[in-house]
Amino acid sequence: MQPNKPLVIALMGPTASGKTELAIDIAKKIKTNIHNIDSRQIYIDMNIGTAKPTPEQQRQVPHFLIDLCLPTKPINIYEFHLLARTSMEEELKKRSLILLVGGSGLYLQSLIGGLNPPGVPPQKFLRNQLNRIEKNERHNLLKCCDPKAADQIHPQDSIRTVRALEVFYATGERFSKQKNSTPPPWKILELGLNPENLDTRIKQRTEKMYKSGLIQETENLIMKYGNDLQLLKTIGYGESRSIINGKINYEEALEITTKRTLQLAKRQKTWFRNKHNSKWLNNDNALSEALSSIYEVLS
Repeated sequence: MQPNKPLVIALMGPTASGKTELAIDIAKKIKTNIHNIDSRQIYIDMNIGTAKPTPEQQRQVPHFLIDLCLPTKPINIYEFHLLARTSMEEELKKRSLILLVGGSGLYLQSLIGGLNPPGVPPQKFLRNQLNRIEKNERHNLLKCCDPKAADQIHPQDSIRTVRALEVFYATGERFSKQKNSTPPPWKILELGLNPENLDTRIKQRTEKMYKSGLIQETENLIMKYGNDLQLLKTIGYGESRSIINGKINYEEALEITTKRTLQLAKRQKTWFRNKHNSKWLNNDNALSEALSSIYEVLS
């Protein structure tokens, strides 16, 4: 690694692994800010269900790339990549190192792995057509036109499935072929957090979300943006909406949300294991290990 390059530290790991708290501790020690790399925390009014850093946490350390847009105006990975790169480059003019934090593997890969997402703008008419198709049928459609992308995208991940189909139909080229890589112009240090008690942490955090007002937050989203908002299908919000609509009860919602979160964490761990070369931190002394790795690179 070249010493004259700025350092980008990426703290990654599955959902509920404790990234936010550790990132704040690291940022305070190395005197830097935090760039959020979470695909749902970019949306305004989606706070509890996305485990967004609280106002108090954001006062402790400034966070970038949070509350970028309204839930009715979703942005794709290409648009996020442009916003994130601009923010990172502006920050790197002021300091020699920055900290990225998140569990959205594809978003991270686009920034630190040099992945270049295709610059195809949203196709509103096509998206509306695709969203009328059942999830499994839509994913089978992706298998036909882009098997590699279908292997990498979970059948329940409607947003990425639609995006891959959108890119294919707009360009005639496979989504998986368009994501060329260019090495980023920084030194990269990847740190990973994956506590042994993750299942317990997920269950406890899910209970806390519901007790903290997740259902009320979902009601507010429905009132402001409508019952058909696509993001209301995501983890936590989908189950809360089902409670509001009288389809399931509170206990069932807790169970389903926990199960979906556990499944997400499993997919995230597989992604980080296959796509990244992280130094995995011991949860008991994660801060000291992280700082040791950072200072070693800086020296």
